[in-house]
Amino acid sequence: MRFSIKEVDFFERQVHLRMPFRFGVVTLTEAPQAFVRAKIALENGKSSVGGAAELLAPKWFDKNPALSNENNFEQLRDSMRRARDSYLSENLNTAYGHSRSGVGLVENYGPALLDRALLDALCRALGVSFYQAVRKNLIGLELSPWFLESLEPRAQIAARHTVGLVDPITAQDNTSPVKDGLPETLEEVIERYGHRWFKLKVGGDARADVERLSAIAEVLGRIDEPYHVSLDGNEQYEDARAVLDLLGRINREPRLKRLAASIVFVEQPIKRQNALAADISALARVKPVIIDESDDSLDAFPRAKALGYRGVSSKTCKGLYKSLRNAERCKEWGQGYFMTGEDLTIQAGLALQQDLALVSLLGLSHVERNGHHYVNGMAGLPAHEQQEFHERHDDLYEHSHGAVRLRIQGGMIQMKSLDCPGYASRAMPDWQAMRRMP
Repeated sequence: MRFSIKEVDFFERQVHLRMPFRFGVVTLTEAPQAFVRAKIALENGKSSVGGAAELLAPKWFDKNPALSNENNFEQLRDSMRRARDSYLSENLNTAYGHSRSGVGLVENYGPALLDRALLDALCRALGVSFYQAVRKNLIGLELSPWFLESLEPRAQIAARHTVGLVDPITAQDNTSPVKDGLPETLEEVIERYGHRWFKLKVGGDARADVERLSAIAEVLGRIDEPYHVSLDGNEQYEDARAVLDLLGRINREPRLKRLAASIVFVEQPIKRQNALAADISALARVKPVIIDESDDSLDAFPRAKALGYRGVSSKTCKGLYKSLRNAERCKEWGQGYFMTGEDLTIQAGLALQQDLALVSLLGLSHVERNGHHYVNGMAGLPAHEQQEFHERHDDLYEHSHGAVRLRIQGGMIQMKSLDCPGYASRAMPDWQAMRRMP
């Protein structure tokens, strides 16, 4: 299915967090969300419009401390502008043929957004779902037919709750309560949402990390059913030896006996400049390790595999076609290799739904979700836009505390409604209610 690209427009909305989110070297309190609106024309002349959205997250794509948050925002905007210039110069091509992936997280941000908007437009033009477009390869993917046909989307998925580095664990820790009626502490989160999957941030100081993990373990220990944990280092450790020291301390700490046994994998603990510079097999024998920030190109996962890494994250901000290729690799390489679904403070609406549809099609059983916790749902959106998303995806969203927000019950997200014409959304944002990207 070939098409030409007629228009690409960029918009933004400011996102204000209800609670500060500390990860790696940044404490996030607000950031713009970028939107892409793309218009395409099929060979038969039929035109269609699609959309996509992603947070302009600072200090993740480029963690250079010399750059301000605004510098980071502008890096990502520039990636989008360069992608638009490149894509608009193309003639007729497939969705995958239009794609322009490169090397670098910043460099791939713009293409990743445009790819999703174009795919949304194509699915709407053909009246097919994202799942159908991938499985029937209406996109022009250079992937094996057996792999594409094997993909079966899930109707529900477990939400893996993020515990940031400054998140309050108990009421005693909550020295600056928001008091908006929504859960703030880890205790309150578990009580409201019923999570059994958790992602715990560690900060690079093994002794301090063990103490914080012990406080978290005390709360998780009240859960009668089995729970599961991933540790996210966010590149805070220099090398595998430092991570081994952390895991050794965790295993020796009596307060962490149950939590230690519940760790499923460790996510990108080593700084990206060192992560793929040395073999980590000794670390991987203790716990499987995945790459996240080091997944900056199509060949990053094979290079990581050769060094002992067992998995790689899926994030729509890194490119949906890369996620599909890496999923195919995991099936080719066999047991022991896996993908995980990770979050970048994804917001309700197009961004959330497109990411959920991707991990659903990949067959993942759990995915990190944190945008709903740090941001007050769709509170900043026009009421009619909130209502449209809620009505058209009433299994995914609920209306509570004055706004439409992600629904999580028993730790699970229901997402059957994402199987619809377009890329996982029957609703579209109100483009007139946004500002044009500068």
